[in-house]
Amino acid sequence: MTRRITIDPITRLEGHGKIEIFLDDAGEVSSAYFQVPELRGFESFCVGRHAEEMPNITNRICGVCPEAHHMAAIKAVDAAYGVECLPAARRIRELIYMAFYVTDHTTHFYCLGGPDFIVGPEAPASERNILGVIRKVGLDIGQQVINTRKRNHELIKQLGGRRVHLCGAVPGGWAVAVSPEQRDLFRGWAAENVAFARFSLKAFDDIVLKNPEYLDLILSDLYYHETHSMGTVDETLAPNFYDGKIRVVDTVGSEIVRYDATDYCDHVAERVEPWSYLKFPYLKKIGWKGFVAGQESGIYHATPLARLNVADRMATPAAQAEFERLYETFGARGKAANGRNLPIHHRLATHWARLIELLYAAEHMCELLDHPDICDTGVRQIVRARAGVGVGSVEAPRGTLTHHYETDERGLIKMANMVVATGNNAARIAMSVERAAKGLIKGGKVTEGLLNKIEMAFRAYDPCLGCATHSLPGHLLLRVNIYDRQFNLVQQLLQD
Repeated sequence: MTRRITIDPITRLEGHGKIEIFLDDAGEVSSAYFQVPELRGFESFCVGRHAEEMPNITNRICGVCPEAHHMAAIKAVDAAYGVECLPAARRIRELIYMAFYVTDHTTHFYCLGGPDFIVGPEAPASERNILGVIRKVGLDIGQQVINTRKRNHELIKQLGGRRVHLCGAVPGGWAVAVSPEQRDLFRGWAAENVAFARFSLKAFDDIVLKNPEYLDLILSDLYYHETHSMGTVDETLAPNFYDGKIRVVDTVGSEIVRYDATDYCDHVAERVEPWSYLKFPYLKKIGWKGFVAGQESGIYHATPLARLNVADRMATPAAQAEFERLYETFGARGKAANGRNLPIHHRLATHWARLIELLYAAEHMCELLDHPDICDTGVRQIVRARAGVGVGSVEAPRGTLTHHYETDERGLIKMANMVVATGNNAARIAMSVERAAKGLIKGGKVTEGLLNKIEMAFRAYDPCLGCATHSLPGHLLLRVNIYDRQFNLVQQLLQD
């Protein structure tokens, strides 16, 4: 008789999800599913709204990464209206975006993913949280985490209008300029961010990499998948979170394609499965081969680790040194046939990659604030609505995010489509969950710590399910269960 294990809700993520695990008669895992039971209809109810509203509507999709949707949306509006963003405004957009990256990666390392390592994967659930982390590392470090988030959210508020759900984007520009006083203040904050990023990397080294048990967990087959990698790079093939070309490399580090975000439909398709509202993107060139890994599969991932896998270098010096150390540690530096680094396929290495990105974002803030024209007041221009098509793309902390709009002559949205970061990783997350479940559950024996290790399989991706679930009209399964007062199922309504 089939036994069913449900992890509901899964924890330390944005949105709602669950894991269903099915055991056979011998107590072995026959299958496991990462399910997303919520539906967000932004792609539908944005139709008919004015394009200039899109940055402030779509950033309500998520309270964790509103800056990502804000920036992708305004870039799409710029393109639809046929306008180039003013140089000073572009620097402000990117400055805000780097501050956002610092806050987001700090949150994941210390509050979401970090407790599994700092407190321990087998620790009681009541201790695997930020309070448990602070008890383990001390109040002083906890205060550093709080202060890092506080100062960067304050920068976002001063330039973006609000700490959360910022509202500063305007077509072709930004609402306010950076004053000389703000520049001097922000320079100090950026320097503090660099110091905090270095400290966090040292903490990861001391707590995780120097712990044989944790290192074995990172290197184990439980969290290993060979799939293609996606991320945005600049002209020097270094990661760029705000702009560039989207690059995909295969499982051995060779480039499959490098394309402008405008052409995403030529390279990425989406598949729907009946057991989840999450769509499953794959590479059109290869095609959908099912939930399988390997060179012949069309599945890819778009994570901090994927961004480093597609890059040839980092754009700032301290991040470059850490980038080299990461690939050296995994024996992957310069080992691909073309002289590139071999991609790293160990999912838990994503936590290390995330901290390298944190350091890059902090360093790049310093570069932006040292630009001689950072206080240029020319940040707004007159823009007229028009009929057009616009695609805007940024690298959200969780992966490549694309907004695609069509507008009519009044600037009203005729069509909106979003391929979001977690959506790009959907197939990989499902595969990772099943692999971990099959590797951990033996003979039907299940413990709380074991189930947490299965959750660790998806947690490395830092999934944002509020962002990821949108409509695909005519292709989503809808099931309504009606219960009586005693919670007995009375009727089930099904729309397929």
